[in-house]
This record gives sequence, structure tokens and C-alpha cells, in this order.
Amino acid sequence: MSKLLIKGGRPLRGETEIKAAKNAVLPILAATLLTEEPCEIHNVPVIADVDNMLKILRSVGSAVEFKEGVISVWNRDATGYNVPTELAKELRSSFFLLGPILARHRRAIVAYPGGCDIGVRPLDIHLKGLSEMGIAIEESHGMIYCDGTRLHGADVALDFPSVGATENLMMAAALAKGRTRIFNAAKEPEIVDLQSFLRALGAKVDGAGGDRIEIEGVEKLHGAVYTPIPDRIVAGTILIAGATCGGEVTVTHVVPDHLDALLFKLNKSSCNLRVNGDRITIRSDSRPRHFDKLETQPYPGFPTDLQSQMMVMMCVSEGTGLIVENIFETRYRIVRELIKMGARITVKDRTAVIRGVRSIEGASVSAGDLRGGAALVIAGLKAEGYTTIDNVSHIDRGYDAIERIFASLGGEISRLR
Repeated sequence: MSKLLIKGGRPLRGETEIKAAKNAVLPILAATLLTEEPCEIHNVPVIADVDNMLKILRSVGSAVEFKEGVISVWNRDATGYNVPTELAKELRSSFFLLGPILARHRRAIVAYPGGCDIGVRPLDIHLKGLSEMGIAIEESHGMIYCDGTRLHGADVALDFPSVGATENLMMAAALAKGRTRIFNAAKEPEIVDLQSFLRALGAKVDGAGGDRIEIEGVEKLHGAVYTPIPDRIVAGTILIAGATCGGEVTVTHVVPDHLDALLFKLNKSSCNLRVNGDRITIRSDSRPRHFDKLETQPYPGFPTDLQSQMMVMMCVSEGTGLIVENIFETRYRIVRELIKMGARITVKDRTAVIRGVRSIEGASVSAGDLRGGAALVIAGLKAEGYTTIDNVSHIDRGYDAIERIFASLGGEISRLR
């Protein structure tokens, strides 16, 4: 099992181009199952979650090729409707396949999915919505059996604006008879991107980015060539690293509007930000200043996927600040690792109090989840001395060779095999 070795204390300088968003690519790959015609997805990162999704597509009969950032999918022979348990356990996003498989085959068998252990992420929102669309659902021995012979359009009101549930229902509705309206829909940019891809296939979808999405089912969809939106979380991770470590860093091929909540916070932390088209530059020449409170919320609020990275910055900022985590209750697993490095953090329930220190020290730490692992990389780049990070497989789920990204910006970081 590989580890990352980091020698900290160097400012970061340079620029890096952001690839397609993991959280956009995965549901789009699932949506290719809605058509028998070929699809091409461009600018895709080489990450473990994409690799696992391609394994699942192959397991149901898809012909898949991934070469030089382009994924080609041909689903003419994708007749399978059973997602293998061993693959579903590796990937939370395997549940996205439920909607498109039901839409195409009118039946599906899916295991409860895996992914990062960051707290309870109930699937009942997905299943309740699908049942309102006529799906008969039976749960037994860790498997979900769905009969979609009566799949139809319906009005579905989500109890919480779940991204995954919104995407699942959009895909199921694309080939369902009649009209579906999703109320209290998630508003994330990845939802809008899935709508754009479904439209490229010939689906009739409207309203993504707002509270209500409407889908008029069609009988058949065609293929498409598509480039997903850039990864706002990877871009945000790099910008936070620049703010934490000092120097001047530019991320290119981004959509600045997708990062508004983060940029607002960074502007308050004594960083200099410049936005020019699809480029964002951050310059930090002094110790960051604390902002009083950071509270995670569904989009357009502050993303939970950047909370751990911001915690690292707050650890070395002036003053004391609060983080309130409203999305996932175990996002604070990183705290014990940061305390090893000299951070001063107190946690009670969903609130963390961070008292800034002038410096942190390198240590042997472990990545407990994807975003927490990326945050530990930032901590290692900032810390005095050497840091080793194990369980790097968590980081590899969402970052395309994170060591190469930060080495290209001047960080002393390498992978130990």
C-alpha cells in the first residue's frame, strides 16, 4: 500500500489545469446506460472512482475504453441489470445506476453501496422517490430488488435536497412514460451538468439549478459527445493550499461562479484573489486571518467537501474560529490527525472550535476519507519537517495523482510504493 511523503514549509507557485469533476463524471457515466448508441466523455481524470464505475459498466455488458482522458462507452449489449456486490461496495456512486438501469430494463438488483465512511447517507430518499414513480422495491440480505414494469412519471417531493437522489430520479424519468416533477431538488452545478448531458442525449429536462426539475419521458435516446464541468472541489483544494502555504497559485479551466462560497471566505482571510475568465489566482504573503464561522450547507452554501481543507487553513490562522458541519456527522475524523501535528481543535457534536497556531509539525498520519486525506496533504505541505500519509487509496478516489499536482506547484511531495 502506497504512502505520501511530504517535506513541508515551502510556498506554492505556479498554475494547474482542472479536469472534469468526479461528481459530474460518475452520474454521466451512469446515464450513458440510457442509450444503446455510443457516447464519448472528455477530459476525465484518472481516479479510482472512475475506474470502479467503468468496471461496473463492463459488468453489465457495456463496451468501455478509456484513453488519453476520453471515455468511450457503447451500451448496445449492456443487458445486465444486476450490479455486482463486490463492485458496489467499492463505490458510493454505484447507486446512480439504479435509475438508468430501471429506465432501460424495468428491473434492477443493486447492493448497498460503499465509499467513504463519513457518516450516515440514507438511501431512503432515493427509494421513496422511485417508489412514487411506480417502482416496487424489496430489500433483502443487503440487496435492493426493484421491479420497474410500472415505471411512470410522477410528482416527487424530496425530504432533503439530496444530490444523488435528484440525479437518480432524473435518469429514471428520462425514459419513463409521462411527466416527472422533482420538488426540493438539489441545486449543485453537477445537477445542471447532468441535465445538459441528458439533453445532449435527446432527453426533455428543464429546471436544474432551481428548486423544481421537470422531465418529460421519451421513448428513446441517442448518443453524444460531452465534456463535463471542471472539478470545483479539486480547484478549491488547490486554492486553499495556496492560502495556507503562501505563494501564488493559479487554477485554470474553472467556473468561478461554482466557487463563490469558498472565494467569499478566502477574501476574508487576507488572501489576494484575481478572477479572469476561467482562471483564478490566489496570492498569500502573510499568515491567514480567521473568519468567525464556517457552516456547511447544500449548494450554493459552503460545500462539505471543502470543510476539512478549510479546517487545515484555520489551524494556522490568526485567532479562533468555528466550523459547523451540517451535512455529514463524521467529517471530523481528520481532527485527531491534525492534533498529532500540533493543531488546537475541540469538537462537540457537529461544531469544531479551532484555535490558530503559528506552525504545525510533520507527523505520520492516516487518511480516513477522500477529502480529509486531501486536507492532510495541505497540512503536510504547510508543516515543519516531514509528514507521511498512509491510506492514500482514499485520496486516489477523487484526485488524479495529487502528488504530481502539488509537485508541479513547488511542493516537496512524492509517493512511496
